[in-house]
Amino acid sequence: MQHPVVSHNDWLTARRALLKAEKELTRHRDEVAQKRLALPWVRIEKEYVFDTLDGPRALTDLFDGRSQLLVQHFMFAPGWKEGCPSCSYMADHTDGLNKHLAHHDVTMLAVSRAPLADIERYRKRMGWQFKWVSSFGSDFNYDFRVSFTPEEVASGHIDYNFGEWHELGEEWPGVSAFYKDDAGQVFRTYSTFGRGVEVMMGTYNMLDLAPKGRNEAEGMDWVRRHDRYE
Repeated sequence: MQHPVVSHNDWLTARRALLKAEKELTRHRDEVAQKRLALPWVRIEKEYVFDTLDGPRALTDLFDGRSQLLVQHFMFAPGWKEGCPSCSYMADHTDGLNKHLAHHDVTMLAVSRAPLADIERYRKRMGWQFKWVSSFGSDFNYDFRVSFTPEEVASGHIDYNFGEWHELGEEWPGVSAFYKDDAGQVFRTYSTFGRGVEVMMGTYNMLDLAPKGRNEAEGMDWVRRHDRYE
């Protein structure tokens, strides 16, 4: 990688030009955030039950006394020996986030289809403290379009990322947001999939500032589970 080497004043000129573009991006991001907040909500009518360390719990119980819930749809299917490396990379950021989210009326946790015993074994191996529950035997993952049946995959098309996806697979990542009102009703307010899940990848934000940027050959091929780096 080669870059021109210039005087400090020339660098300031180039940096100020970039700052204008960054400010435009910030303003646009704020505008999109307002549109996100203005999205209509969907009331959750189905009774989902999750396996947790505290026993079976409904979706409404996962809020843990708060009115807002963020869920990482973590790719970890029944029969897998370990969770997805990219989802693990996402989850590495959760414990730090939770220290602040919990004090701002937001609960954040992960949901996977793997049985709870497999989830717990992997969570302990990775040293994570956040809550991670199992939707094993539930329609939750399928209804939120992050898990797909073999028949759906065999059809040649899956309705992932609101239909804007052209790859196949039975498990995919996502992040969903929920709100619980004073009457105990739960609403789905937002979901993001595909590259939208980069919202959890704070490491990428820092790499974008580094001299080599993300420096990726093929997507996230460089990412390892944090206990598997050399």
